[in-house]
Amino acid sequence: MSIEVPIIILILAIPTYFICKWIMKRLKIGNDNNRKFIAVIPTIILSPIIYFGLVMIWIFFVSYYPTSSFDQSEWKSNIEERYKMSEDIIESEMLIGKNRDEVINILGNNYSTNNENRLSYELGFVPGLFNIDPDYLDIKFENEIVISVNQYEG
Repeated sequence: MSIEVPIIILILAIPTYFICKWIMKRLKIGNDNNRKFIAVIPTIILSPIIYFGLVMIWIFFVSYYPTSSFDQSEWKSNIEERYKMSEDIIESEMLIGKNRDEVINILGNNYSTNNENRLSYELGFVPGLFNIDPDYLDIKFENEIVISVNQYEG
């Protein structure tokens, strides 16, 4: 654990202490003399919980990205945000059963291939924690017909 985490928790503890003390006063818990000491207990418990909650909210916002329906013109013009449409392509199975020429007609000529049974289209960088590699849409052919479409990180 780095030194920053305890410092952040301590910084969160200060307003938490005063909020706990104020709530205790409103609920008439303790008297003015011992309320200062009683408020320390919920502060010690709540500060790490608040810190953890804030970290989880931050991770959620960093990892979230909207998805959208497949739009051929958007797909061809905006390579960096293709990842938004990849889920629709995979889940709708719109490419399953199509031949290579039909796939290229739908998705365009901007693909890479490592053998005759696969095509890969770059999807851009999917938002996420520590995501430094672009994702790809992998289209697998068998007998020149699409049998599977998957997304993977490059």
